[in-house]
Amino acid sequence: MSGTHLYRASGLVLASEIALPGLIPIESADEPDARIAEGNVPSALDAVLATGPTWQRGAKDFLLEIPDIARFYLSGGRTIVFERAAGVADRDVAIFLAGNVFGILLHQRCNIVLHASTIVVGGKAVLFCGASGAGKSTLAAALGERGYPLLTDDQAAIRLDDAGRPTVQPDGRCLRLWERSIDALGLDDRRGEAMRAGLEKFFVDPLRSEADPIQIGAIYFLMQERPPHRAGIEPANLVEAAQLLVANAYRPMLIRRMGQREAYFRMGATIASDAGLFFLTRPFRFDAMDETIAGLERHWAEIGLADPGLISEARRPQPA
Repeated sequence: MSGTHLYRASGLVLASEIALPGLIPIESADEPDARIAEGNVPSALDAVLATGPTWQRGAKDFLLEIPDIARFYLSGGRTIVFERAAGVADRDVAIFLAGNVFGILLHQRCNIVLHASTIVVGGKAVLFCGASGAGKSTLAAALGERGYPLLTDDQAAIRLDDAGRPTVQPDGRCLRLWERSIDALGLDDRRGEAMRAGLEKFFVDPLRSEADPIQIGAIYFLMQERPPHRAGIEPANLVEAAQLLVANAYRPMLIRRMGQREAYFRMGATIASDAGLFFLTRPFRFDAMDETIAGLERHWAEIGLADPGLISEARRPQPA
């Protein structure tokens, strides 16, 4: 695979003809799970099952256009071919390949994909779900500084393990943080490149990360403290579980496009019976971060996800 970039993302090995900043590279692999290449992309699919202004879906393929950036053709969850617009740089294509396009590939492979950042607590995956700007990555980064390993950032692919338990696949990608979050958390020494030219959002290396699939222990749906919502943690009921999963899917429109709403409802019921689902309402201020983390740690002890000894251990400085 000379001249090919290799990465591991969401439990898959990717072989890409262009660099994908933010993903963690690997040196070798017997056979990649998916390949990314530049080439000619068809203007339309042969057999269209569903369509929209910038996309078409077939039984096993998907066509997507990001205007003025590139057109992408995905087939069988194994190949992505892109054809860029004139003058578009690799980095501007790569940010969509590693985000929206990779999310479609994961759906083609029948993953449940949540818009979530994930850490590891007491050997279990703890997910923070929310829309863009809800503070998922910032909260995960702050917890990472307390010693909780990062499992995923921004998108979390969920599959059932051999025992039928919902499990988050390790992603290994860097955190993606706005400059104000980097400054507030004191992470400038681990700041990497900007995600795109002119964008004050940067790749940041996590302090620690986890490389193995982890069973889900809890999912928190982030909410901002504002009347009538007060700061705190409240359980979500079983009726809400499936709807919350669909609402917090990575790009909810993909669920409809890929015909996977039923799969999300089934997974929601499975997760609700296997793990805790909670609303986390918090002040949207950096000076309240310590208070939010303390509340989470108390909650983890209450639900048996971690004991005070484990929490104390997580707070200790970790070796580089």
